[in-house]
Amino acid sequence: MQFGLSESQQILKDNARKFFAGECSMAEVRRLMETDTAYDRALWSKMAEQGFTGIIFPEEYGGLGLGKVELILLMEEMGYGLLPGPFFATVVLAGTALDACGSSEQKKKYLEPICAGQARSTLAVLEAGASWDPADIHITSANGKLSGAKLFVPDAAVADFIVVAARDGVFVVNAKAAGLSLKPMHGMDLTRKLYSVELSNTPAEKLGGAGDLAPALNVATVALAAELTGGMQRTLDLTVQYAKTRKQFGQPIGSFQAVQHQCSDMYLETESSRSAAYYAAWALQENTADAAIAVSIAKMYSSDAGRTVGNRGIQVHGGMGFTWENDLHLYYRRAKSSETALGDGTFHRERIARLTIDKPATTAKSA
Repeated sequence: MQFGLSESQQILKDNARKFFAGECSMAEVRRLMETDTAYDRALWSKMAEQGFTGIIFPEEYGGLGLGKVELILLMEEMGYGLLPGPFFATVVLAGTALDACGSSEQKKKYLEPICAGQARSTLAVLEAGASWDPADIHITSANGKLSGAKLFVPDAAVADFIVVAARDGVFVVNAKAAGLSLKPMHGMDLTRKLYSVELSNTPAEKLGGAGDLAPALNVATVALAAELTGGMQRTLDLTVQYAKTRKQFGQPIGSFQAVQHQCSDMYLETESSRSAAYYAAWALQENTADAAIAVSIAKMYSSDAGRTVGNRGIQVHGGMGFTWENDLHLYYRRAKSSETALGDGTFHRERIARLTIDKPATTAKSA
């Protein structure tokens, strides 16, 4: 593999950084997180015009047809800018599930509007057991209808349709279908709203493709690891900037060895997380034998590192790090929320053990 980004990949990353800085400043992030949905139609349309909503999907459905590495570069910059709203839910969760599990007709029906920026969606997986393992899903369809509850579903209030993982397949439910109701749930990340989805004999369309949900969850997991990395980088940048300007005993606190140690550890964790995410995305793209393990390594490391980088950043800032006006706590909230999403460090350590010890021949498709 190439250990550096190609010219086109670097251009994508740089342009994404400029786009989010210009179109979604921290003032806009704060405005959106105070709304009920953290969704802005104008911002969504601009992202669609950039091709972001179809970045990894086939050109025949209106996508750009780029690879998984390009997706995680974009997600890293979204994490750096703390992008609010349903991009992760729509494109990374629901979109990849539709691409993996849907028939060509269903992809045209559901995936094409997503690529065009005309539809929003989300993926409902978690149930009362709070496990991200598809084997622990209990909801089952009956006569083309679903009944049960899904918890912590991101951005469900702005979804036009919801992709629901059931024990006997993956289904699509219209957000306005009979028997479907939403209830807001409390979440630490104010920029990504969470909901419970109640289904009561709700009509559902089963996705008819040959694929299963595991490859989509692998892509979403490494994308979330990349987003965590972007947030770590921003936390590091804010902390180093503060250490250079904040003075104590007549000199910048960055001159003190204890502060330097904190910043150097933050740098180490950020760069290690980036390396793990980049490799996992490449492994998925190339369908290497260790791809599933690489995904869990990336999420395991970024889940833990996102929390510790946030802790160190607040420690260097001191009391300033806890104030509402300082942006640092918003990144820490995102890191803590994303730490458990799609499995925390403990979940992925157990998954790595299962993949390496119990199933040594596991391929990238394995869960």
